[in-house]
Amino acid sequence: MTSASPADTSSRHSLWSRVVLAGPVVFAVACLVMAGSALWLPAGPAQIDNLVLPILLFPAIWAALFFCACLARRLTRAWIFIAGIGLLHAALIAQHLLHSAP
Repeated sequence: MTSASPADTSSRHSLWSRVVLAGPVVFAVACLVMAGSALWLPAGPAQIDNLVLPILLFPAIWAALFFCACLARRLTRAWIFIAGIGLLHAALIAQHLLHSAP
């Protein structure tokens, strides 16, 4: 029987952390960015540009966040960056929902 060295355990933890960040966390944050973008994008002449553009740009948003999570040298910095974007858009959505008329 062989026991795992501390370096193996650390790299395994780092790999799983990166997989979780690049998978469900990035997908959830991309959805939040898509929903929040409708609030800060200008409406445009047809009054629907702020709704259509985030939907069309969703794959690009997801890809940018995914590659950020996969290629970041410092995993902690990627977590902070992606979580910050997600929290910012979640706060924007919450503020809009709390201040909208019933």
